[in-house]
Parts: sequence; structure tokens; C-alpha cells
Amino acid sequence: MTTQPSHSALRELRRHFSQPVTGAVIVGVAVVLTVVAPFGSGETMRALPRLGYWLVMIALTYAGGYGVSAYCRAALPNRFSLPLHSLVTAIANGLTILAIVLAVNWALIDFVPSGQDAYTLPLSVFVIGAVVTLILQLVAKPSTAPVDPPSLPPILSRLPMEKRGALVAISVEDHYVRIRTDKGEEMILMRLADAIKEVGQTAGLQVHRSHWVAAAAVTSAKRTGDRAILTMSHGADIPVSRTYIPAIKEAGLLPA
Repeated sequence: MTTQPSHSALRELRRHFSQPVTGAVIVGVAVVLTVVAPFGSGETMRALPRLGYWLVMIALTYAGGYGVSAYCRAALPNRFSLPLHSLVTAIANGLTILAIVLAVNWALIDFVPSGQDAYTLPLSVFVIGAVVTLILQLVAKPSTAPVDPPSLPPILSRLPMEKRGALVAISVEDHYVRIRTDKGEEMILMRLADAIKEVGQTAGLQVHRSHWVAAAAVTSAKRTGDRAILTMSHGADIPVSRTYIPAIKEAGLLPA
């Protein structure tokens, strides 16, 4: 079984690392650290091994920090204040980066801090990771400038006003489709294919010849033989037929 926050974080991490600029930044930082050779790395490693070390260290700590931040954005409840959200994310990032640094040092150079380093090194890494996270969150703080509200999916215009909300699922029943939102359900006389054309920019996919789901409304998924079952944020579960299993895996709704 999988949860939406982890899927959302993994999708965001994959999208971010698929951008060429991300790889360029990682390589650039690694080259700079290779030349500067901080933490005595210039005394213990030659240039080429030092470059490999910093490439691995920067890539893993960057991925870990970015992934934890994405998970916190998706998982922390909206009732959290911005300062508390930032603090929790910074602490989680600091601990994650500390674990990665210790693991990489042990795996690549067989280094385990001892003596005074056993206290000062972990504390320094944790503080640096947490502070950098706070700074990045401050820089990336959403703009307060007014923006135009997103247009509603055309399918919602077919529903009574009190049932117009975030789309959850569309299902076929005889010659009708059941439109499910987070505010209720309504039966509409139309074909599923035509209904899907009217979901607008709502991210979703067809998972059965009789069902379409909004990706954001899937809270968990589980395999049942060569098929699957999706648990939705509102209403009944949705079955996934064997034909559409690859599609929901590609969408990150089901583990590979």
C-alpha cells in the first residue's frame, strides 16, 4: 500500500532530477569543492578520487534534502503555521543529510568520527543542513501577489452548484456517468470518453473501461492479483483493470 505524500515527493524528485540544470549544479558544486578541498579532503585524497567523492556526496545529500522537503510539503497538514512547517522541514532535512554524510564517509573512505569529531562533526553537519534548508525556504517563499484563480473543469458546469468541488472520479453506470467530487456525486447522461474530455487541467487517468480518477484524490493503492484497487479521498474504492496497471505505475500511484 502506498500513500499520496510519498508518491507526490517521488514524482517531484524525478521531475527535478530530469532537468539538465540540476545535474549541472551538482557537478559544478562538486568541482568547486574538489578544488577547494575542505575538511582536509585535499590531504587524504588525490584530485580524481576527491572529485568522485564530492560528486557522490553532493548528489546524495541534495537528493535527500530535496526529497524530504517535497515530502514535508505534501504530508504536513495545512493547519501548520509557516514557521512551524519550516522548522519541522529543517530538522528533518538536517537529520537526513547527517545520516547520508555519515553513511557516505563510512562507505567510501571508511571514516567514522571518533573522539571530539564524534560530537562536533555530526552537530556541524546537522546545523548546516537545517540552516541551509531554512534559507532556501525563505528564498522560495511564495509570492503574495494576486493571481488569477484557475478555471474550473468544464465537467463541473453540469453539476449543481453545491456539488461543484475538486474532481475525485468519474464512473460509468448504464448510459450515465457518476461524477464524484469532494462535495458530492451526480449522475449525468453522457459517455465516459466525453466526460474525460471535460476534466480540463485536472491531473488524472483512466484506470478501467468504466472509471477515471483524479490523481490527487488517490490516497492509497494495493495489488489484488493482476489487478489493483485504489482508495479515494471521497466515496467508494475504484478498481484498476489489468490493462491499466502500467499506467498507474507510470503515474506513481502503484509501486513497480
